[in-house]
Amino acid sequence: MDTRRLPYLVEFARHGSMRVVAETMGTSTSVVSQQIAALAREAGTALVEPDGRRSRLTPAGHRLAEHGRTILAAVESAQRDLDPDAEPHGLVRVAGFASAIRRALMPTVVAMARTHPQVALTIREYEPAEAHAMLVADRIDLALTYDYDLAPAALDPDLTTTPLWSTPWGLAVPAGDVPESAGDSLAVLTAFRDRAWIGNSRNPADEQVLRTLASMAGFALRTTHEADSLDLVEDLILAGLGVGLLPHDRPTAPGVAIVPLTAPAVRLRAAAVTRRGREAWPPLALVLEQVIAAA
Repeated sequence: MDTRRLPYLVEFARHGSMRVVAETMGTSTSVVSQQIAALAREAGTALVEPDGRRSRLTPAGHRLAEHGRTILAAVESAQRDLDPDAEPHGLVRVAGFASAIRRALMPTVVAMARTHPQVALTIREYEPAEAHAMLVADRIDLALTYDYDLAPAALDPDLTTTPLWSTPWGLAVPAGDVPESAGDSLAVLTAFRDRAWIGNSRNPADEQVLRTLASMAGFALRTTHEADSLDLVEDLILAGLGVGLLPHDRPTAPGVAIVPLTAPAVRLRAAAVTRRGREAWPPLALVLEQVIAAA
């Protein structure tokens, strides 16, 4: 079996469209179709089948695509591992959310400037879904992302994740409005059911957590404001414009209190995400090691 044909099948498994695969790989739909057809002949079984006016993977196609991801990652890892220039050298492209960049990446940049000056980094601030898409498109090498235990993120099968840290989040409210039910998450949310709620303008996970808890408490919350900046969330709360989620491990502005949510708990989980097989590339492996240590 010619492994050079596997990327066409793997991309088709991801996109489900010959046209999109062709656009992604910079070729024509006929080439994509021919490569998958040749792969099917080599495998001795049909890999795609008609689905109306389009095509879809057969069960065998799905299985081979899964094997293909592992095979391609192993080949890339082997090539990088056998690189005679194994000393870390090159540009590592990183995207992530601001807190992770400050906490885990900036100390790495400072340290590596002294110890490994031949490794350079580019840093971009993006929310998790944006960073995941950039990884899949091979526009970055490392994503620093987060999700919540009550709103787990879906991960593309070509990506692999390394946990970094987790931290509890609570409901941020005006300091004079802390309810006696602090800790009982459903009771806390119920106490503010008639307030306006503050969501995240770039990541729906915050709102998903709140809506999940509100649904468990038996009401539908009203999201009125959206903000990406935690400082702006505090400003909205201080202005009496709503309540929203904030982390416990961050100092709050005077006049803002964070009510614990412990039953059920709300925890943010930070992670380092790479394309499968890429983590063995020496510059990326070095950055990843430093990020994990800093986290």
